[in-house]
Amino acid sequence: MKILITGVSGLIGNLLAVHLKKQGHEITALNRSKINGYNSIQADISNLEDIKPAFNNKDLVIHMSAYTAPPNSKHSPTDEEQWQGNLNTNIIGVYNIFEASRLAKIPRVIFGSSGAAIGGYSKIFPYNKIAEGKYDEIPKSYDKISHSEVRPLGLYGAAKVWGEAIARHFSDAYGLSILCLRIGSVRKEDYPNNPHRFSYYLSHKDIIQMVEKCIKAPKELLYDIFMACSDNKYSYYDLEHAENIIQYLPEDSAESAINLYKKDN
Repeated sequence: MKILITGVSGLIGNLLAVHLKKQGHEITALNRSKINGYNSIQADISNLEDIKPAFNNKDLVIHMSAYTAPPNSKHSPTDEEQWQGNLNTNIIGVYNIFEASRLAKIPRVIFGSSGAAIGGYSKIFPYNKIAEGKYDEIPKSYDKISHSEVRPLGLYGAAKVWGEAIARHFSDAYGLSILCLRIGSVRKEDYPNNPHRFSYYLSHKDIIQMVEKCIKAPKELLYDIFMACSDNKYSYYDLEHAENIIQYLPEDSAESAINLYKKDN
């Protein structure tokens, strides 16, 4: 396949580009900076006209570019910086990715949403106790958060919810298949480093598996949202829907990852 990936300079985009290239796919990187090793198109996704050429003759788009904080910032982003970053990249940019895909008649987009779309649940019981690692204070059973729930955490989470909603519009109005992934915590070191990340840790292997399942999903699947984390003991992400629809079964867990890290160190 001829695959366009945004955000290849980021961790997840790079993991996917490396893996899919090894699988024999032709990868094009759409990025603000030049990406070595791939056909690289430099453009800002907030400018629709600039990015349109990147979509020509592509079979699939994987959109992983996102604003999280000002690059190389030495201070916490102000409210204005957060709003402008989310507006330009996570709202206007997402619309532009979907519109450019529609215009180029690309059949499917895989959209990197975020667990932040339901991150607000981490502020209420019992999910707050899981986030704090206070496992002795949580009930023996509790409802996990499904793909149909919405409770965004911050402007970033709200922007991701908007991305999921506009994806639904493009799917319903134009028949563009868009599969949204509420991605958990993917770290360069590939292990969780605080109690909250134990709940929504997502290994390198499992994010690659999730994307591959979406690539292979039936073309008739025009829209869906999938929670994406590994098989973590205290996860509050409900993975049943992803298993039922695209047969996603995580191979890793936060506990196995941290045990490997401790063993190696």
